[in-house]
Amino acid sequence: MQLQCPMPQLDFDVITLGHGSGGVLTNKLLDSGVFDLLGNEILNERHDGAFLELQGKTAFSTDSFLVSPIFFPGGNIGELAVNGTVNDLAMCGAKPKYLSLSFIIEEGLPVAQFWDILVAIKFACEKAGVHVVTGDTKVVEKGKGDKIFINTAGIGTVHPKADISTKNIRKGDKIIVSAPIATHGMAIMSVREGLEFDSEITSDTTNLNHTILSLIAHFGRDIHLLTDPTRGGVATVLKEIAQSAGLGIEIVQRNLPLHDQVASACELLGLDPLYVANEGVFLAFVDDQSAQAVLQKLQQDPNGGQARIIGSVVEDHPKQVIMESAIGGKRVISMLPGEQLPRIC
Repeated sequence: MQLQCPMPQLDFDVITLGHGSGGVLTNKLLDSGVFDLLGNEILNERHDGAFLELQGKTAFSTDSFLVSPIFFPGGNIGELAVNGTVNDLAMCGAKPKYLSLSFIIEEGLPVAQFWDILVAIKFACEKAGVHVVTGDTKVVEKGKGDKIFINTAGIGTVHPKADISTKNIRKGDKIIVSAPIATHGMAIMSVREGLEFDSEITSDTTNLNHTILSLIAHFGRDIHLLTDPTRGGVATVLKEIAQSAGLGIEIVQRNLPLHDQVASACELLGLDPLYVANEGVFLAFVDDQSAQAVLQKLQQDPNGGQARIIGSVVEDHPKQVIMESAIGGKRVISMLPGEQLPRIC
């Protein structure tokens, strides 16, 4: 379902350099868009910064988004920017509360497209339960950007039962993946390459904070580490964790959830789904004794219906990731050596 808000009548159709000047045009753009859609008690102060009240341990994260195309099956750059930072905070075991939102817009972007991006941001914030409290807008000359880039930063309070850290990983921990992998990356690439399938591949971009906080509330410190495998995919994240923890990781290929259309797209383009970006997927390293209970609870969540245990932590082959293939052999999983899919998030 496409979420819509009626766009106000404006006396301009495209973004110009004047809209980034800080003057009359800037205020017209922000008044008719950002403040109308995203306004709240803190943002409406229109101060140079935001005054926030937080209690307890705090998590902070920032990310920049330059996806191409900016509109793709299942979403657009706006909700991607919100979900990306919300999920980074969730991986810290935090409840996201406040976001900053900054745009770098290329001169000539149609105002209607900017409005659609703002609407997507509005609904993504409402779904995640976060508020935009400060931000910035700049406009660059035609040819010096690519339609629009977005930066978001987020702050949240860490759940009192959370203790999320690589240092907590130990031998025997099970590794759970929350959803089918490689979907976001292949949704982008399918558009770029003009691939057509029986059913459209749509991005898995979504907020994961409610799912994560529910798991932490039930299982607390039995959840040792959480991470979302965005750029570089599952393989790169697992390799980074193995190196940091000084332990080995073993995964089983046949346990990896993967949609048939995504697998076909990867095969057509010669891509390994283990290295393709995800936006609505997380990996959880959990205590062996709690793994089945965590999995069962996750599978009852809308974001985890196809969750699977894909492997475990071992003392053998420290700092290495080994995958048992579908035909029974084993191979070493390395970190992504270069940029497999540019401009994917």
